[in-house]
Amino acid sequence: MRTGLPLTADDLALTRFAVSPMWEVVAACRALAADPVPVPHRRWAAQVRPRLAAAGLDRGWLAELVPPHGHLPDFLNPVPDRPVTDLAAELAAIRATGPALLRHDLDCLHADRGNRDGRGGYDGRDGRGGRGGRSGPRLRALEREPEQALRRITAEIEAFWQLALAPYWSRIGAVLEADVLRRARRAAERGSAAVLGELHGTVRWADGTLHLSERHCAVTRIPTGAGLLLVPSVFAWPRLLTRTVSPDPPQLCYPALGAATVWEHRPAPRAEALAPVLGRTRTRLLAELDVPASTTELAARCGITAPAASQHLTALRTAGLVSSHRAGRFVLYARTAVADGWLAALP
Repeated sequence: MRTGLPLTADDLALTRFAVSPMWEVVAACRALAADPVPVPHRRWAAQVRPRLAAAGLDRGWLAELVPPHGHLPDFLNPVPDRPVTDLAAELAAIRATGPALLRHDLDCLHADRGNRDGRGGYDGRDGRGGRGGRSGPRLRALEREPEQALRRITAEIEAFWQLALAPYWSRIGAVLEADVLRRARRAAERGSAAVLGELHGTVRWADGTLHLSERHCAVTRIPTGAGLLLVPSVFAWPRLLTRTVSPDPPQLCYPALGAATVWEHRPAPRAEALAPVLGRTRTRLLAELDVPASTTELAARCGITAPAASQHLTALRTAGLVSSHRAGRFVLYARTAVADGWLAALP
């Protein structure tokens, strides 16, 4: 299916970029639900799936709301209010979702489940919904008690974020912001139309209209608001994702340039030069944090006790070289962008 989005001069003038944590949450959930997981994300998926399963998040609200195919709930992607928004602001917007948008999303999700089942409506076979073909109990709870359900959804999103995305955000955020800067430079050199035509293989700019050539890329000007919001994503690959909700401007979530490099294996650097400054154990811990890990995992890798690892990690966190991310009983540690910069600069 081919759709077109006519853009006026005012629309082009109001076109902007934004980095959105919630678009990454939704796209990451879709990547995890895919069978198989898209190739660039498999290393990440292998790391986070056991954590999500242990926390019960592989069978929670997000598993039911974000299917591998079909409608993505629009209420999960409110319009970012700034170029680089934060998760807390987006979660507040989700909790404030109006009844009309929620009803629209529920109707679409119910229809998707019915279409996959082949009959429409509920089939009564699978209590979890999602891939089973029915609208599960959580969608029905969202319909009956939306305010309470939205609070539970946002609480689960926070837990998912801490386990699956926050430990990697320094890498992800760097790629997203670099994409925006490169495309902004391109717009300055060749104009907005050139940038729009280079967003994705399914997108073509011609005669004042943005043409999208795949069914999952459907987007329309009516009844959406003026302008256009472009959102780079690491997890959207290989697709372009869209959102069209009145009175908001249309959103296009596209694969960021360099997205696949986020998960490339980075061999442990020759960090010996840092040992006289940080100490040998803390230097080793930084080198081991190429992949976010728990205290227990790091202690085993470095041959020290868990209490000793915890003490060293606390010191590194105080120095701004390590970040910690808690979700329930899980605490994961990750290198910060400052630490990555130090290690990258070593000979």
